[in-house]
Amino acid sequence: MKKILTTFILAAFAFTANATEVGQPAPPFTLPTLKTDSPTQLKQFAGKVVYLDFWASWCAPCKTSFPLLNKLHQKLKAQGFEVVAVNLDEDKMLGEKFLQEIPVDFTVLRDAKGEWADQYVVESMPTSFIIDKNGVVQKIHHGFTSDDMKELEAKITELLAKK
Repeated sequence: MKKILTTFILAAFAFTANATEVGQPAPPFTLPTLKTDSPTQLKQFAGKVVYLDFWASWCAPCKTSFPLLNKLHQKLKAQGFEVVAVNLDEDKMLGEKFLQEIPVDFTVLRDAKGEWADQYVVESMPTSFIIDKNGVVQKIHHGFTSDDMKELEAKITELLAKK
């Protein structure tokens, strides 16, 4: 029994140690865009504040977040803000259909196997990571309601103001 408990504790520690946490560098990735399959790397956004959003077409809060994130992106893009949304649908057409209904002008990538969602330890939809200009995670946000925008925009604006 003691051996099983020790193994469980070590496994839990290893899982936690690999989880993306505030204060850690965001794990780098290359993923295809949803529309064209062009490879896009997270490091392409170095020097910018990034709202990295893991989402799926069936996610009801995502239908609320996308129009609001698009407005925020338009408002702050000139200051160095980017939204990078990572779709987790296995079927590419589901993500495409979602974007036909709710078009956005920010970057939308695809992680059909969920490999990067696992790396970032995404446990709910949507889960978002605010990454500073140096590539360090500054905030993790689970779920979404329209009331969340004020707090998120305040954090993003604070990070944009830092040199």
